[in-house]
Amino acid sequence: QVQLVESGGGLAQAGGSLRLSCAASGRTFSSNAMGWFRQAPGKEREFVAAYTWISGDTKFSDSVKGRFTIAIDNAKNTVYLQMNSLKSEDTAIYYCAAHSSIANMLRDENNYWGQGTQVTVSS
Repeated sequence: QVQLVESGGGLAQAGGSLRLSCAASGRTFSSNAMGWFRQAPGKEREFVAAYTWISGDTKFSDSVKGRFTIAIDNAKNTVYLQMNSLKSEDTAIYYCAAHSSIANMLRDENNYWGQGTQVTVSS
């Protein structure tokens, strides 16, 4: 069973930066892809970014491309989401997710989930 533990998040000003981390325990093929979704108040959950351990592939949503990046620590089974040039519309609860592939993760079915962490960007 894969368990995901998130940390980071908090409050930042527009134009600032924050970093989220997601550590996976029990990582197996079923968690080969790890990434983040977010959900703002009154909105549906949306995909943000993901990384594939085996290939090193990454994927970002258009709304964060060029502002957010992913880094990894293989020894710690941890993926980091570096969020730069933050905007007020980035305010949301961010959820770490894992699945066997990014394609499967994007279906948003049977993902493993972290507990969620709040990111608030003040304008």
